Amino acid sequence: MEIIEAIKSRRSVREFTAEDVSDGEIAQILEAGRWAPSGLNNQAWRFIIVRDKDTKKALSGFTHYGKTILDSAVGIVVFLDRESMYDYTKDVQSIGACIQNMLLAIHSMGLGAVWLGEILKNREKVNQLLGAPESCELMAVIAAGKPVEKPRSSSRKELAELTFREKFGNKW
Repeated sequence: MEIIEAIKSRRSVREFTAEDVSDGEIAQILEAGRWAPSGLNNQAWRFIIVRDKDTKKALSGFTHYGKTILDSAVGIVVFLDRESMYDYTKDVQSIGACIQNMLLAIHSMGLGAVWLGEILKNREKVNQLLGAPESCELMAVIAAGKPVEKPRSSSRKELAELTFREKFGNKW
């Protein structure tokens, strides 16, 4: 899949079939994530893979999007390891790039996923459930699986609404 096509055609998927995602597919997804850019190449991201039904059920209780977690084949819980970071803002940005790499990899593999951020309001509960050390700060949960086939569309603002020449106010 061409990268621009993948970027433009990827959509958040919240409904999944019962089909499993293999360990090999998960490894490919994580591999894509770990190749994201990071300041000083510190790679301050950490992942916990959640497949167990009981763990998914407990995790689902921490978000309004619990059904999405329950129905997914796998949850990839993404953390910032503060002991490995050197600049908070840069490291959070790197984790965003890591997550986007994983979402694009998932899409290119014919799978679907959604980046769940609303769960962050319960980050302490998630850390406790998953046994994450205090140095790890929850950044997101990616719910992934084989997508239910249905039309998905999205729109974007025009570049002229988002872009300026030299200074704000100078239209593109």
